[in-house]
Parts: sequence; C-alpha cells; structure tokens
Amino acid sequence: MILYDRFCQFFGNIKLSRVIICVFVILFLVPLVTHYYLSKYESTLGSMGNNPMQHTLEALTDFSTMNVADLKLRIEEMLRIKASVSTELRELEARRSWLQREATAASNKADSAKAEHARAAAELERLRVSADQARLAQLEAIRRDSPELAPPIQILPSRPPPILPSLNTSSEVHCRMFSCFDHSRCSLTSGFPVYFYDPDIYAPLAGAEVDGFLKTTLRQTLGYNAHLTHNPNEACIYLVLVGEAFPFDKNPSSTTESYKLLLNETAVKSLPFWGGDGRNHVLLNLARRELAVGSGDAFRGASTGRAIIAQSTFTYQYFRPGYDIVTPPALGPPGGDVWSDCAPIAPARRKYLLSFQGSQPPAKGQDRDQDINLVKYLQGIEKEAPSQDMFFLQFECDPPVERRAVLPIGDWALCGTDRSRRAILRDSTFVLILAPADRTYITTALLQGRLYEALRSGAIPLILGGDRIRLPFDEVLDWRRAVLMLPKARVTELHFLLRAISDADLLTFRRHGRVLWERYLSSVQASVDSLLATIRTRLNIPPLPATPTIGSPAFNDSYSPPKSEPQLVESEQDETLGPLEAPYSSPAFRRNFTLGLLHGYELWNEWGEPFSLYPQLPWDPMVTSEARFMGSAAGFRPLGAGAGGSGKEFSEALGGDRPREQFTIVILTYEREAVLAAALTRLRGLPYLNKVLVVWNGPSSPMAASWPESGAPVVVVRATRNSLNNRFLPYHLVDTEAVLCVDDDAHLRHDEIVFAFRVWREHRDRIVGFPGRYHAWDLNYNNGFLYNSNYSCELSMVLTGAAFVHRYYLWAYWRVLPAAVRDYVDEYMNCEDIAMNFLVAHITRKPPVKVTSRWTFRCPGCPITLSADETHFHERHKCIQFFSQVMGYTPLLSTQYRADSVLFKTRIPHDKQKCFKFI
Repeated sequence: MILYDRFCQFFGNIKLSRVIICVFVILFLVPLVTHYYLSKYESTLGSMGNNPMQHTLEALTDFSTMNVADLKLRIEEMLRIKASVSTELRELEARRSWLQREATAASNKADSAKAEHARAAAELERLRVSADQARLAQLEAIRRDSPELAPPIQILPSRPPPILPSLNTSSEVHCRMFSCFDHSRCSLTSGFPVYFYDPDIYAPLAGAEVDGFLKTTLRQTLGYNAHLTHNPNEACIYLVLVGEAFPFDKNPSSTTESYKLLLNETAVKSLPFWGGDGRNHVLLNLARRELAVGSGDAFRGASTGRAIIAQSTFTYQYFRPGYDIVTPPALGPPGGDVWSDCAPIAPARRKYLLSFQGSQPPAKGQDRDQDINLVKYLQGIEKEAPSQDMFFLQFECDPPVERRAVLPIGDWALCGTDRSRRAILRDSTFVLILAPADRTYITTALLQGRLYEALRSGAIPLILGGDRIRLPFDEVLDWRRAVLMLPKARVTELHFLLRAISDADLLTFRRHGRVLWERYLSSVQASVDSLLATIRTRLNIPPLPATPTIGSPAFNDSYSPPKSEPQLVESEQDETLGPLEAPYSSPAFRRNFTLGLLHGYELWNEWGEPFSLYPQLPWDPMVTSEARFMGSAAGFRPLGAGAGGSGKEFSEALGGDRPREQFTIVILTYEREAVLAAALTRLRGLPYLNKVLVVWNGPSSPMAASWPESGAPVVVVRATRNSLNNRFLPYHLVDTEAVLCVDDDAHLRHDEIVFAFRVWREHRDRIVGFPGRYHAWDLNYNNGFLYNSNYSCELSMVLTGAAFVHRYYLWAYWRVLPAAVRDYVDEYMNCEDIAMNFLVAHITRKPPVKVTSRWTFRCPGCPITLSADETHFHERHKCIQFFSQVMGYTPLLSTQYRADSVLFKTRIPHDKQKCFKFI
C-alpha cells in the first residue's frame, strides 16, 4: 500500500511535456529494434537451407507447370480422402453416442437396483416389526388366557306382569327400587324397552281428558326414542300420561276452569298391565297450565301402589327419594333447536344485579311471617345498595294475579306475561327464587317454572330456601354448578355473595345453566328422554347403540382397485414407522356394562352430569351429554391416565395401556379423480391404517379405472347431496375410534401422520392436526371475532382438512350441534371445520393440539378449490359470528402449545425408550 502511494505521488509530480517526449522516443526505438532482429532471423534460416518461402514458391511453380488432367485427378483424390475421413468421423460419433446411451442405461439400472434394494430392505424391516408385533400380541393373548368379550344374548320377558296383591297406603310411602320394582323384567341386555299407554284409550283421570298438545307431543317424542316398544309383554317399564287435563263437562256459567287433577284409582288399577300393584309403571304428570292456577299434584290422597311418580310438585310426605322423580314442567316446544330462545352468555354482568317478580297469597303462620320479614330485608337492601348494584324487586304483581285455584301455602305466583318476565330476566345477572313458605313442599311447579325461565334467559338462579328444595333429575345432575342455593336464615349474606363472584365464574355458571336447560329442560322431548335415561341409569342398563349412517357404495362388491407402483418418498427410504397390520377394529363393547359401576355419581363432568349417564360407543342417541367423556371403549379418560401409544413400541415409549390401535382416513372429494388418485397412492405403506373411506360428493359416478390401491381397504361411498357436512357423517364403515379427516389435496408425509396419531392417543378428546388458525377480536366488526389465518404462535382452531378426531364427534356433530349450524354450512359451502372446532371446544372446554410447524398445505397443479375464492375469508368471519350467536358464546380457547417431533426419529436404545416422550 505504501509503494502504491509513492508511485502515484511520483507520477503526479511529472510534467506533461516530459511525458510526451518519452512517448515519441519509445515509438521511434521500438520499430528499429524489431527490424534488426527480423533481418537477423531470415539470414539464419537461409544459411541453414530451410527457407519456407522458397519451398512455397517452388510448389506454386510445380502447380503452374501441371496440365489440367493431372490437376483434376489430384482434386478427385483429395475429395475421396475427405469423404473417407468424414465417414470415419460419423462412425466415431455414432459409436460415441451409443457408448453414452449404454452408460446412461447402466447408470439408471444401477440407481433402480439401489432403490429396489432400499425398498426391499424397508419392506423387510416392516415385515420384521409386524412379525414381532404379532408374536407379542400372541404372547399377551396366551398370558390373558381369556377370549374376547362379546355382547351376551338379549333376554326379554315374554309375558305381562303377573297380578299380585296391591299394597296398603302405609307401605306405598316406603317404596324403593329394591322393594317395589321388578328387576326381572329389566335384564342387563334387554335394551330397556318402554311401553306407552295411549291416552286416548286409557284415561286415568276422573272426569277429565288429557290436554291434546301433551298427547300429540308425547306420542311424537316417544316415536323418536329408540327404547319405545309396541309389545307390552317385553316391556321393562310402562309409561302412563296423567296430566295435564281439563274437565269433560264445563260449567257455562263459570268464568274460570278448574284444573285440579283427581286420579281415578279405579281407572289406573284397571290398566291391562297394572299387575295388581302397579310395579314398573311410571305415572307422568306434566305441568303446563298449572304454573299460575294450581299445585298440579294429581296424586294427593290417591293410592298409586308401587308405581313411580314423576311430576313437578312433591311434598315430604309423599315423595320417595330414589324412587319418585322430579321432572320439569312442559313449558317448551315439542323438540328441535331452541337456541333462538336463549340469551347470549356474555357480558358477565347485566343491568340488574338481582331481580324478582312475584306475589304471595295471604296466609297465616310462622313460615308466612318469616317470608314477610325476608321481603322487608330485601326491600331494605334495594334501597341501601350502591348505585352500581341495581335491584329489581317486585313483591306485588301489577295488575294483580287472578288465582283460579289454591296454590301451595306461601308459594309465589308469577307476575305479568312470559314476554314481560323474559325482558327483565335478560337484563338480570341473578334472579331470586323463593321457596314456598310451606315447608312440607320440597318442590312445586311454580318454582320449576321460575327455574326454567331463569336458565332460558341466562339469569343465574339464586334459590332462597334451597337447602330443602329438590330440582329436576337432581340424582344425576349436579345443580351446584348452575344454581346458587342459600337458606332463608342466611339472607343477610346474599349481597356479599353476589358481589364476591368473579366475572369468569359468572360466565361459567351461566354456561353450565344453559347446557342443562338445553339438554334436559328446554322441550318435552328433552324432559321425557331425560326421565327415561334417569331410570335406565338406576338400573345400570347401558344405552342402545346410536344408529349409524349407512353409506351408499359407489362400486359393487366385486370391484378391486387397480394396482399402481407407489412413489418412494426419499425421506422415508430408511425409516420404519410401524408395523403393517391387518385391519383391527377398536373395541366397541368391552367395558360398557361395568363403566357405570366403576365410575358412578362420585365423578362429575364439566357440566355437572354423572359419568354413569355417558353413552359408550355405540353412543346413546337419547341422552347426548355435553361433557368430557371417558371409558375404555369410548376412549375418554376421566382421570387423565393411560390409553396412550400405539402397538407394543408405543406402549413402551408413551406408557399406554392399549397394545394395539389403528385409525381410519376419511377423504372428502368432489370430482377430482386425478388429485384423489395421487392422495391414495401416497398412503401406500402407511402403518396403523385400518381403512380409507372416500366420501364422493360429486353428482356423477366416479371412474373405477383411475383409482389406485393405497395398501389398505378403500371404500367409496356416494353422498346423497353435495355438502361439506358429509365429511363428518358417522358412517357404519368407520370401525376405529381415531378418524383422520384429510382433504384430497393435502400432502402429508407418513412420519407426520404417525406422529400426529401418537399425539392424538394422549389427547383423545381434542382435535389434533396440522393447519392452525385463530380467532381475533375486532372492534370494527360488530364487536365480534374475526377469522385469522396469519402465521402466529397462538391458535384456537385446527382445520379438519388434516386432523385427527374421535369417532364420537362425528355423531355429536349431527346430534349435539344445533341444526342451524349445519344449515349455515350448506348455505355458504364453507366453515364445516370451524363448526367442528366450536363443537369440540364447547364439549371439552379445551383448545386443539397442533402438531409440527406446518401452517398450510399447498397443492401445485391442483384445480381451484373453494378456499381460493376471494369471498372465502369474509364468509368465515360471518361463520364465527353466527356460530357464536347460536351457542350463546364463542367457545374457542386459545393456546400456544404445539407438539413437535424433536425425538420422533432419533434412534434411542430400546432400554432407554421409556425415559422419553416423543413430543
């Protein structure tokens, strides 16, 4: 660097004139020196006799002296030499091309041989693992030394109940299930058949007929119940509709109608299957009109024998705990969706902290005086409450309520109309329900009606005197999760209690209350189905299997898909992901009968329901529990343990308690046979694959010639109509609990699928999959949530285009999810994946589990999909808004948890595998 600087400095100091002189000197000297050396070189060649120029001149002299003939011969000879040389060159070029082709063919053959060797080695390794798996399964079977459990033969009675002597009145009060119920007619495998007496033929009420609405509704409701039988000889229980009724002969001069029910003992005892004492009979008194006009007690002073009484009004004297059943009044519609009647769950706090509307008839006694003091204290709280705590307490109706019959002593009548009461309840955080002043009553139809209206409107019920009140189906439902109960003596603590509950707990109370109302109180069908399910639970009889969807096959039984050479994935050449086994169905029966015994009323689910009510696979179509599920056959664990892993190696690695399990792949497609064929080819050699179920949504029949073999049984069913909901139809062809829902254009590697399957086995009640999405709050979009697919560490949804779900959710999608959600999916041909995420989050109150870092799937060359439409995301925004409206809240839960396969492919010594968890 220093020399360069000095050099530049030296030339910078030289003058221009000197530079010009130097250039002229160089131009003059260079030609002189060059001429000198060239002359010297020519003289040297001349002295040596090898002058090339002289030879050239001589050759030209020879050509000039030659004649034309010799010249022509010389040219022809040179042309022949040229042609010969050209021919040899072409032969050499052909020879070189042939050698190149041979070398290329040899190289390709060598590569094919290497690939075939790798494929054969991988196949050999898979066969070895499969053989080891079969040998271990055989050893386990020998060690158990017991055959697979199968359902026992159904045992049904063949005769009506024999006639026995009737009980006296004093003995009827002490009836219990062990003393007054005939268990011999209700075997474990009977299926719980129920016979219904036609009210038009059998009228057990004296001088009255049953309300036509109740008769028609009950017939329709029981018609949907799988337990109904028309053969009375095989029935387990006999259902008799007693009320509500109105008189045959009305007094024209009377302005009111008497609805007081009087049971006709003679008519009851003359029922053809009464059997002398009424055992296994259920007398159902549904209150409807009686909420404002009477007690609705049709059995006061009547002899009912050993029959079970189900009604809304009971006294301590006549109620038999564990035998009689408290049922809600029939205030709702016959059945169907009821979400439009419900108020939104949010916000947590409403305009009024506490509200009450009612009036009490004049009466005397100590209990009445206590209620008067209680009312005065509540009025004082209303006056002294701070401004942020608004109370709406109305203890006298305006206008006054017309009483057409005698209410229970001290019972509070309803004020106003259903519409006016609903307006107040929708603005109330809590609603006060006062127990009757008459302590002989443990429940009344009016109290049940107030509970019904409160839960429907999202107001949290606070029952003063609740320490002695029985609520509907309270032997199997935990009402403490939805209702606050306080003795009347502790009314001074009421304001503190209401203010001490946090917003999160308020939303939890309201959500539990809405679920209990929707599933058990909202309609006549819900009430009757819950009544029958309660009796069935007492008897420890498992539910009947839910009817699966029978798919229409796209091909006949003789069709066999053509075989095609599968494409070898480079990343899986040296991988053995698991054994290739024959199809193995999940056990659907093994623990159904013992489940209710082992997990009884001491274990309660998220919604306050007992685990003994839970249907097992096949599931109960009558009682659709909104709950966290459990059981070996169902796959949901109440204690959060076991059932992890797959196969022997899964059991050792993850501590699972199931040695074998497989999954079913469900692919929804619409006339994209080339894309579907590629998807089926990629499934070749996938371990733990039980079956591939292709749901063909297209109007035209698929072409059998273009369908390859996937290595597992492939079943193609044709949908009756083009609907995205068909992805979740509970087809009878699904034999496994694990279901992998996959789009036909989703590219998943085998190691990704197997890893996701492992993760799902430890999170069986969640959606486990690949593409994650989340919902985000947007103040500019109607103060609601938006659908967001941007990359984020947080997610609240896993799209079902590539996700594992439990088979139960396929059934729950059609039985638990409101029909309005599915109709919305059909209308917009969108959002079925969001609907499934809403359903699972609503049932489990858990977020989904995302596996690997995949966020989306791209299919180059695939036809345009529905998601490519520019309106796709706008519609998904609307879907979240509408689904939240239907369910009353947004059940989606956010999480940053993600399962990655850090050690999934790490080779770990066999004795060390138990120390690692592949997540």
